[in-house]
Amino acid sequence: MRFLKLTIFLLLFALSASAQKIIDSQDPHIRYQGRIGRKDGAAQLYWSGTSMEINFTGSTVKVLLKDERGENYFNIIIDGKITVLHPDTAKRLYTLASNLPAGNHTLLLYKRTEFSDGYSIFYNFQLEGKGEILNASPQKNRAIEFYGNSITAGYAVEDYSGADSYLSRYKNNYISYGALVARHYDARYSFIAKSGIGVMFGYYNENMGQIFDRLNPMDPASKWDFSRYTPEVIVINLFQNDASLMRQPTRPEFIAKFPNGPPEAPYIINAYKDLLKSIRAKNPSAQIICALGSMDATKEGSPWPGYIQSAVDQLGDKKVFVHLFAYKNSPGHPTIKEHQAMADDLIRFMDTNIKW
Repeated sequence: MRFLKLTIFLLLFALSASAQKIIDSQDPHIRYQGRIGRKDGAAQLYWSGTSMEINFTGSTVKVLLKDERGENYFNIIIDGKITVLHPDTAKRLYTLASNLPAGNHTLLLYKRTEFSDGYSIFYNFQLEGKGEILNASPQKNRAIEFYGNSITAGYAVEDYSGADSYLSRYKNNYISYGALVARHYDARYSFIAKSGIGVMFGYYNENMGQIFDRLNPMDPASKWDFSRYTPEVIVINLFQNDASLMRQPTRPEFIAKFPNGPPEAPYIINAYKDLLKSIRAKNPSAQIICALGSMDATKEGSPWPGYIQSAVDQLGDKKVFVHLFAYKNSPGHPTIKEHQAMADDLIRFMDTNIKW
């Protein structure tokens, strides 16, 4: 009798396993976006806006996922409908959708949050029953990359209370101006963004020049292979945090960087120019837009737009442009509506100046 029970159990287990189709993280049917790491056969997601997409048939789709700290959030986008996933620190199988109608479906799993909220480990997708994985969608022809701070990351964009909360659940890179612009042009996109980061200094312990070339932004030895992604357009939106800290000379970040007092304009201009040269060196053919805004660094009378213009003029690169977002004149970080206004503004500029 015991042998019979064991046989039945093993048979049921085998039938269950055969009904479960596993799409491993290295399966070519998965379309990745952004700088994705690899370790122990799994994919590691650090940056805002990194994502995995599959096309499939079947009624149920699941993901095997683990989060470093349980602070990341993902958009689950199935056939254009969005829900939110908040994975925890256990290696766990999550049902992303069930009872889907018959036919073909597209799933996009999109990291809303920043690397400061930890990294996530993706192991596989799983389809149940008669579900089948389909060919990946054709690679998009256009490619764009964004370097920025909290504005670009989508910080507090879903904090409708107006409190401008730092909590990760209020971040959503998917509706940031950059993501809106990229989807308008049906372009692939990548975000190298961190709240608080600056060109010279900021509210983060490293500046953009130190992390822009990393795969894992927390590991100085982890270098990105720039041959893996060649953007035609790069948007740099930085200097907001530098501008903010320059008004606060008693803060420890200021004192540590400039113990003898604030720098003169040539120092600031050269710092921006050095970052621009570093990004250009890794992307020799890209068209680069040096943007600023829409927070108070572009307020009337601010010197920061002039610093950017001077750096670009001194560099003399005909494929580098300056674009300023109008000062939004409202508290906190940009709202959804303000991100849309930024996107519309940047699209108008790109339509006039950028050749895809």
